[in-house]
Amino acid sequence: MGHDILGYNKVGKEIAYARFSMGNYNAVILYRLLDAIKYYAGVSGIGASTTFSRQQIEKALNTYKELYDNGDSKFKGDLLSWDQKQILTFILNCLATAQKEESVTVYFG
Repeated sequence: MGHDILGYNKVGKEIAYARFSMGNYNAVILYRLLDAIKYYAGVSGIGASTTFSRQQIEKALNTYKELYDNGDSKFKGDLLSWDQKQILTFILNCLATAQKEESVTVYFG
């Protein structure tokens, strides 16, 4: 068991992927950043997809930066843990797609 969270563009191509073991608390951070806690089932996602607008993904990125920016004006990505980088990469990949297509679909498995 574990959390496999995948982002897809409008034609169904996978554009983002994040993987967390069932006991990894960092999975909850990604669910919360996406305001998608209803898709969290403890040891995994619920096996459902939803669509996020560009604005929703931008909000997730802004909240992420608030959480992990140490107060300096420059974002310090090199100081992040592996899971923090995985979350950031996932959000950035989803944002790139949402900027082109106005939305992105995310599967929580």
